[in-house]
Amino acid sequence: MYRRAPAWRVGVGDEGGIYHEQRGALRDAPGQEPELVVEGQYQYTAPDGQVIHLLYTADANGFQPIGDHLPTPPPIPPAIQRALDYIAKVQSTQ
Repeated sequence: MYRRAPAWRVGVGDEGGIYHEQRGALRDAPGQEPELVVEGQYQYTAPDGQVIHLLYTADANGFQPIGDHLPTPPPIPPAIQRALDYIAKVQSTQ
């Protein structure tokens, strides 16, 4: 038997525009031990003047950030996508 830990929520900021908010709790995982889930966001102004705003979740799947400033992978070239589609089709018929 597990004793449920209390959830928390905290937020801090300063006059310079830096802000961080975080909340967390244990989440029931069916048939498993409860897992810690932390969600939050932070914001600051980069030296080039860009406002950086990042949302995140951290749980059994790792740290998962979301933000417009984060790099994204380039699109998959059409020939590679066709090959991937073909492989998926062949594997689904086996």
